[in-house]
Amino acid sequence: MLLTDLRDHPVFGFADGCLRGIGQVVFQNNALTGAIILAALFVNSPIYGTIAIFGVVVSTATALFLQADKGLVRDGLFGFNGALVALALIAFTSEDFHYGAVPSVYLVVYIAFAAAMTTIVFSSLAALLGPVKVAPLTMPFVLVGWLFLFAVLKFHNIDAGPLAKPVSPSQYDPDFHYSLSTWYRGIGNAIGQIFFQDNWISGYLILFGIAVNSRISALMALVGANVAALVAVIYGAPEGAISDGLFGYNAALTAIALGGFFLVITLPAALYTLFGIVVSTWLWASVAIFLEPIGMPVLTSTFVIVTWLMLIGVGGFKALVPVPPDKAVTAEVNRRRYLETTPES
Repeated sequence: MLLTDLRDHPVFGFADGCLRGIGQVVFQNNALTGAIILAALFVNSPIYGTIAIFGVVVSTATALFLQADKGLVRDGLFGFNGALVALALIAFTSEDFHYGAVPSVYLVVYIAFAAAMTTIVFSSLAALLGPVKVAPLTMPFVLVGWLFLFAVLKFHNIDAGPLAKPVSPSQYDPDFHYSLSTWYRGIGNAIGQIFFQDNWISGYLILFGIAVNSRISALMALVGANVAALVAVIYGAPEGAISDGLFGYNAALTAIALGGFFLVITLPAALYTLFGIVVSTWLWASVAIFLEPIGMPVLTSTFVIVTWLMLIGVGGFKALVPVPPDKAVTAEVNRRRYLETTPES
């Protein structure tokens, strides 16, 4: 009862919703998970940690001002895209991608508008995708992120930065000498790169935060990052891109989404998820090469494309059990409910 009262409190409830928004980036509706992830960002860079707070606060406050559905706001669903777009705009306008840079007043205002815009785009996509029972995922962040990053190039008062972080496998040295560090750094960085953290330690802390709410989701993120690294090695991807986690972050998100959150975990669903992980790994390289001439990063577009296509098609496959977005809780709860409502054969 006390927790319910706190969530209804105007100040504590808002803070709780914002922390849940951080957690919702990786499908975790849990304030503690959000707090741990936020701490992981601060471990890497106080700049990134602060800007994530700014983004989630602006996007959540926008939803409240526009009187969006209170349940969605409380669950952080209007906040996670705002946090991501704020992180992206710092990451790709900073001299140092690893730590980021303190934004100018011009950029702070720019980020605020971008974060607010994700709230509007989220609502728009939710309305469009409602009939097919598919969530907007991070597409509001992807669309707004691309549009606002494009515009930066035309504004003198916002430094576009050198885009020091490569955005395509072809921008890495053709080094194919893989080592143990390629593996453990690549896995940690893949999880970290979901939040633009070029820090494998932060990545493992984020993984721990996911496990606090759902061990299955944490396992799926780990499987997604590992399989992506394995696929990249088998197909001879540059060592630097694997070590930086660029092949793995979309795969990790795809694994969480399909591996128990939007599909009940069964053997067919596990294989379906594995298929999605492999495809999203290849597709990252494909989209990266496509966007390279214009210097745009892939962001989480690969994850969204693969997950959307595989979830929309679920209705035609009797071997799979979909979980509607408004019914999805955790992979554990989704499976337990399914087992309780399925008659024994």
